[in-house]
Parts: sequence; structure tokens; C-alpha cells
Amino acid sequence: MVKKYIDFLQVTLFFVFLSLIPNSISAQCAGGDSAFTVCDVPNPSNQAIDLFTKLAGSPVSGGVWTDEDESGGLDTATGILNIHKVPISGIFHYTYTVQNVAGCTTKSATVTVTIGGYSGVTSPNVSVCSSEKYFNLFQAFNGQVLGPQFNGQWKDDATGRNVDAVINIEDLEGDYSFTYTMPAIGTCPAMSSTAIVTVKRAPKSGDAINLFLCATDGLSAYTNYDLNSSLTDEDPNGTWADLSNSGEITSVTDHNVDLQNIYNKFGEKDLYYRYTVLSNNPICPTAQTTVRIKLERKLDFTGATVEVSSDICETEISTAKYSVRITRGPSSVPNGAYYVTFSVSGPMAATETILVNITNGVLLFPIKSEYFQQIGTFRVTINDIYAQNSARACNNIIGNLFDDLIISPIPDLEGSKITPAVTCQNSEAEVQITDAVKLADGIYDIVYNLSGANTANNQISRITITNGTGTFKVPEILNSKVGTSIVNITHITHVSSQCSNSADVQGEILINPLPNATNLRIQIADVCFGSPVTASVSGLGSLTDVTLSYTLSGKNSATVQTVVLTSTNGNASFEIPSTLLINTGSTTATVTNLKNNITSCSIDVTGVSDPFSLNPIPGAPVATDQLFCKSDNATISSLEPKGAQYKWYISDVSTTPLASDYLLKEENYYVRETILGCTSDATGIGVIIKDTPAPNLIAPAEFCGLNNPTISDLSNKTNVPLTVVWYNSPTKDFLLTPETALKDKGEYYAFDLDDCLSYESTKVVVSLTACDNVPNDFFVPDGFSPNGDNVNDTFVIPDIDFLFPDYNIEIFNRYGNRMYRGFKGKAGWDGTNWETEGFAHGVAPNGVYFYILNFNKDNKPPKQGRLYLNR
Repeated sequence: MVKKYIDFLQVTLFFVFLSLIPNSISAQCAGGDSAFTVCDVPNPSNQAIDLFTKLAGSPVSGGVWTDEDESGGLDTATGILNIHKVPISGIFHYTYTVQNVAGCTTKSATVTVTIGGYSGVTSPNVSVCSSEKYFNLFQAFNGQVLGPQFNGQWKDDATGRNVDAVINIEDLEGDYSFTYTMPAIGTCPAMSSTAIVTVKRAPKSGDAINLFLCATDGLSAYTNYDLNSSLTDEDPNGTWADLSNSGEITSVTDHNVDLQNIYNKFGEKDLYYRYTVLSNNPICPTAQTTVRIKLERKLDFTGATVEVSSDICETEISTAKYSVRITRGPSSVPNGAYYVTFSVSGPMAATETILVNITNGVLLFPIKSEYFQQIGTFRVTINDIYAQNSARACNNIIGNLFDDLIISPIPDLEGSKITPAVTCQNSEAEVQITDAVKLADGIYDIVYNLSGANTANNQISRITITNGTGTFKVPEILNSKVGTSIVNITHITHVSSQCSNSADVQGEILINPLPNATNLRIQIADVCFGSPVTASVSGLGSLTDVTLSYTLSGKNSATVQTVVLTSTNGNASFEIPSTLLINTGSTTATVTNLKNNITSCSIDVTGVSDPFSLNPIPGAPVATDQLFCKSDNATISSLEPKGAQYKWYISDVSTTPLASDYLLKEENYYVRETILGCTSDATGIGVIIKDTPAPNLIAPAEFCGLNNPTISDLSNKTNVPLTVVWYNSPTKDFLLTPETALKDKGEYYAFDLDDCLSYESTKVVVSLTACDNVPNDFFVPDGFSPNGDNVNDTFVIPDIDFLFPDYNIEIFNRYGNRMYRGFKGKAGWDGTNWETEGFAHGVAPNGVYFYILNFNKDNKPPKQGRLYLNR
């Protein structure tokens, strides 16, 4: 390394001190100290100065040279100094040392060399492009001659200020002068060189502003996107190139793209467009900037499921491994790498983002067991899922996606008890467990054995434990024998977690016998309606205190009724409450159960019943005068009361009933009721038939279809706008609501609903062509796209049927061939031509077509125009 030349002053003072020592000492083996100056640095002779010849005295050969200041110019093996290899000016010291020579008192001597400044020779023409941003002024020197020393000073000749060797040329353009000066040193004068640097302005293609869009949210604002808006600080008049083959750049001047169209064609896509500005000089290269536009599709995980596997028991904590499986919902998710952000609740709660793969809509990844180190419920919530290469332009729909992992305790019945149970033979027994303080609330399966009166092994029952208490059922089949059974619980399993444990809990079940109903009978005599009904019961045997259950069916029905009986010699009786016998006719009493009140054991009874009758005496029917509308077309079957037991007559002495379809008139009718062959007296009524006149139009049924007239507007043109109703036919097939839109030449039928619906109707034919003024927004479309997507598939002129009902339109291709002829009521042009119109059938190609529109109204001249068909 070359030391800073400012330190050389100290070394110089040292050698000045040495020069004061008497010469007799220096005249030894290494010779004496000496000094010389080199001002003409570039002189070729200065490339090989033999320092040995510069030593004072009579030095002996064979010594070693040392470059004390590490100038870099000395060959220490030969003692030859090359001034051209010393990169700076200054004072340098080179020491010659002799060793292992007998009789030498002074073993070293120093040659001090003062090297003057050299500012070099600049090149006549130096040109640089501003795109280089920085330029080293030392590059302005002629490389064919010796370069300048580097410890001089550069100055900007225009400002007179000193500058660094490396200057910023980014915003420069033109010729600039800089002078490099090496200062004077010793007897060597200062030296300067001037460099003229020409800076050529580089073309600017600007800085890219990349655009990331969620196409799923809509690209309607980007159907004519200007790529120039994706650049800053660019030169104008550059050209754009489509690096993604999107087909949107069609010429060298085109800089607009339809991102909606690109997405419709390609779906998700990375687009790259390159902006190029050519250089106007040979020094600067062409500038190019590439803009990235990414169109992303929103991922929808609605309906997705997440499963954390798997729930464990507390004994498995130390060895359990866990994984998360996410299965997409109805929406598709492409295969590939995705980042998943999830959070875990619990004492070690944390949030992680990991990179995983989705294959066929399924995402599977492991999850650290450190989260799950104790009993409890741990929720794993999926917070976000996005593709590895996503620009995060879309907010993907994740929804409430989570799953709970449960670490359950081992169930423990230690300390619990079984309360003694009592049941009846062939009935289930409810067994209660208490003091199960070590069991968490929940549902459990237990295994138990029975011994004693009844025996069974390894029976399974389900029990719900709440606050240490729960019950389970011993089925009736295991209680078939009378006596005492011992129940012993041997195992318990928590249902949801399947964690299990052994147990040893015992208790008793007392089984009582069932009552004997083999000879049971019930008998009830027929009575008139309103008389007491007594039931006699026999066959009770030795039972003295019983509860009998029965039901009623038939004319009178009742759910299960109970009565307590005290029997004598196996017989008893009771009265059926009159409140249960409210109808006449046949009623059956059926015994359903017999209970021994002493043991509370009961038995269901079948086949024990008795029918009885309550015979009615009907009274005259209740009937009043009745009013009907003529439009009702009422018949005998419309009269009240109704029913098969009622018959209507034309007089109170007539015995021949009127037919049910007999059309009612304004006359009197008589009704009788017959029950069980008994007929009541006749009740007479009068019938009144009313009618309402049909509505009348008070103004023509003419409207302008542009106003979207409705039935309500049509009603206002009648003499009864508040009570008129409208049907689609005179037979009233379908009632039209006031909001129903009117149709041109549609037929409507008016009925008045003032009191009765009028029997007659008024037919009205509507016209929707009474449009006097053409609206300002009336227009003829300039194109359509018959591609079958149900959007703009036909060429239709909106509202023209209403405005110009007698119009006609003809469409021609560019050769003058007519493709379509339209008029009111005819479907719009769908892009095909038809033989029925007098020309060849086929699908019209994309392109421009011409039309002639004849309005045929108010002498309005025909309109000619063109339209574009684009499939």
C-alpha cells in the first residue's frame, strides 16, 4: 500500500537529521545516505534508476533493498526504481542493508527520492452517455501514454470549484471542462491538464409502475387502459411491445389495452409490455422499460372444510403428531404452491404462515405438537390462503374456516355410587350414578354386568354426566325375572373422545311382578244421548287397588283416561264422564293398561273393548236467508248448512230433495237433517241473487309504451277505477294485478267488483303506440355480438315498436346484398340471413353492415347508417 504522502514530511525530517551526522560514520559497508529529485516524471529514463549508484561512499554489493514507504516502484531484488510505477508524487525512502559482513559498522543507508507531480495527457475527445450516471474523470486521459498521478486535485472550470474525480452526469448534457492539477513539491513545479468531457443525453424509458388487479372484482375501468400511465419520467413518442402475446398492441403508436378482454380470453395472466425509446446519438444505447400487469382471480373458499387430525386422550400427548387438511368448497382452486396463514388458540397461541401445495382441491400440512401439550380444546383458524406467486391483488374469500382439536382427560369413576333402583318385570330400570366427581360433564358409554335374579355380561349403555350425576337404562329384556339383580360397571368410555378407563362400581335393582290381566273384561250398555254411561269391569282376580286406563273411539273419542278402582271379588265399575260423550252414535271403550297401585307395576292390555251407542234425536237445522252474486253461479250445494245429512227441498211438504247442481234462483228453499235414520223438521230460507253492471271505458285505451303502462293505468280509463278488476279472458281464467304491464294489441276483460263481481264483462283492446314525442335518448345501436352469451345477441332498436309502429328496416352487406328485413313484432336480426327473405341462408361474418330505416310516421325521412357485427 502507498502511504499517504502527508506522512512523508516526518520521514524527511528524520533523514535531514541523519544528514547532520559526520561523514566518517556513513562511509561504511552500506554506503552513505543520499537524496535526489525527479521532476520530469514521464521521461523513459526514469523507468530504471539504479539506486545502488545513488548511494554515497563505497557500498559493497550483495545487500537488500527495502521500500520504506511502500511506493510500489522499487524492485527490491535489483535495487532498480521505476518512477512510472509510483502512482503519487511525494518524498520516498529506500534503504539498502548489508548483513553478515565482517568489520562493517554501518549496515544500512537510505536514498531519499523526491518525485515531482505529473498531471498526465488528456484525450482530445471524451464522450459519455448520461445513462452511466457517474463518470471518473481519470478516464479522460490518453491511455497511450503515462497516466497521471492520483494525488492531485480536479476543478470544474465552469464554476471554479474543486470536485471529486467521480462526477454525477445523470442530468448533464453538453461539453464540460475540468482541470487536474498536481501541486509543486520540492524544486518541482505544479503541473495541470485539462479534460473536455462531452455528455450525451440518454433516452429515458421511465420507471415502471406495475399494476396488480383483482379481475374477479371487475375490470370495467380498464377496458381502454393507457400503458403510458404505468410509467413515470419517460420520454414521449416511444413504442410499446407486447411481450405476452395478448393481442392488444396492434401498431407502433398503440399504447392502449383492454384488460377486461384479455381476462375474458386468457383468465389469470401475467402481462409484460416493453416501452422502447431510441437513442439520438451513437454514444447512448436504446432505453427500455418493462411494465408488468398481473390479472388475478379471487379464490373463493366458501363451503371449504378444515380438519385438524386428530383428537387424542391425555395419555397420548407426548407422542401425538398432528396435521391440517383443507378441502375446497364448490369453487375451483388451481393446483400449486400456496401460503397458508393460520392461528392456534390455547396457552401456546401463535400465528404461522407456511408454504404448502394444493392438489385437486386438497391442502395438507403438518402442525407443530408444541401447541397441544395439555387437556383442553384448541382452535385452529385459517386466516388466509394465497398463491405463492400471487401479487395479493385480490382479497380471497376464506370465510369462517376453523376446526377444534380436543385433548380429552381419561374418564374416572373412582368414588362414585349407584343408587338402588326399583322396576317392574319386563320393564327397563333407570339406574342413577352419583358422586362421580372425577368425571367431566359429557356423554359416556359404560360396560356393566348383571348378576343375581337376572344375569348378563358386557352390556353397553350410554349415560350423560352432569355435575357428577347421570342415569342409564337397563333394558326390559334384562329384567325378565322377579327379584334383586346386582349391576356392576366395569368400564367407561368418553363418547366424543373415545378415551376409556376401567371401573368397579356396584348397585342393586329390585324387580316387582306385573299384574295379571288374562281374564280382564269391560261391558257398556247402549243408551240415549245425555244418559249416564256405566262401564262394568271383571277379571281383576286378587287385585284390590288398581288404575285402569282406557280410550274412546268412534263418534266420541278421547285420549287415554285413567280411573282408580277398588275391586271386590275381581269386579268393579265406573261411570264414563259425560264431558267425553258429546256426540251421538257408536263409541268404543278400549282398555289400554292395568296398573297395580301397590307396586306401581302396570301391563299394557290388548283385545279388551266394548262398543256402545248414543242414539241422537236431531232438531230442526239452523239456517237463514242467503245472498249470492249472479256471477257466482251458485247451486244447491252452495247453501248452508252443508253435509250429507242435509237435504234441500222446494217446499216444506216436498219429499223429493233437489239435486246438488240445481241452479239457485230468487225463491224459497227448505232443509232437513237426518241422523241414524231420524229426520228433523224443515227450516225455510229465502235466496237473493244480485248483479253489478259491467264497467265502461270513458277514454280510449291508448298509451305510449315508453311510459310502461300497467293495468292500473287502464283502470283509470273506466267509469269505476276503484272497483274494476281485469282478467285475461271473459271466463276469468287469470286475474291480472294492477302492476301487470300492458301489451300492445292485448285483450283485457273488465269486471266491476263493487259489491258483487259483474256477471258481464267489457272487452278492451289496448294500443301502446300513442307516442307523440320521440325521446332525446332514442338511438339506433351501432353494433351487436351474436355469440350466444345472451348479451347483445341480436340487433334491436329499443322502443321503436312504440314510437314508429309502421317502421321497417333493411340491412345490407357491403356488396349491397340484403341480409335482413324487419318491422314491428318481428324478432331482431341475429346475424344470419334467410331464404324466406329472398336471399341465401347462412351466418353473416364479422364486419360492417349498412341499414335503411323507414320511420313511416309524421313524414320523418328515412335514416341510413352502419353497424358492426362482432362475434
